[in-house]
Amino acid sequence: MSEDGTSRAMTLSEVQQLVRRKDEVEAQIRDCYQLLEDQKGVGMDGPLVDAEGFPRADIDLYQVRTARHIIACLQNDHKVLMKQVEEALHQLHAREKEKHARDEAEAQAEAMSQSLPPAFAKVNAVTPESPASTSGLQVDDEIVEFGSVNVHNFKSLQNIAAVVQHSEGRPLSVTVIRNGKKVHLGLTPKRWAGKGLLGCNIIPLQR
Repeated sequence: MSEDGTSRAMTLSEVQQLVRRKDEVEAQIRDCYQLLEDQKGVGMDGPLVDAEGFPRADIDLYQVRTARHIIACLQNDHKVLMKQVEEALHQLHAREKEKHARDEAEAQAEAMSQSLPPAFAKVNAVTPESPASTSGLQVDDEIVEFGSVNVHNFKSLQNIAAVVQHSEGRPLSVTVIRNGKKVHLGLTPKRWAGKGLLGCNIIPLQR
């Protein structure tokens, strides 16, 4: 993995390892600060020489210098680790969000496919100004119910033709699937300027 943590997505256990490492570094930094505090509270910036310019005799200079050096190094490590943790958590959150959205979309698609009834025929042409057109029937509509005809009793297009002949001038209840949704239409077969009583072409669906 690169230093900035962007070369690949990290796993949760790798992120947890990073966080543990960060906690360890913070504990080491605290220990070093405590050591400096114990050395007369000299801290990171306290003078290491006395008023006359001689090395202070009241503190352990070697320990103080070593602790200060370790703190400086660990703070750099800590900065890198914090950046890695932040980016890794961001990646995990983004992945979780993406997975949730994907799961939700799949569940929705599955629910829709389960709730949609099976179609037995499809509209492949609709003539403008025809009864079919004015009723709202569209090309690619898949027919679920056409009057009394449905997937259970449909044998051939003759079934639809018979319903149309017997329903001239009377509205028929037609249910279609359009763009994955169920749409109900009222279609009245009648004489018009064109051929037939509907002005559309219907083909059986091969299942």
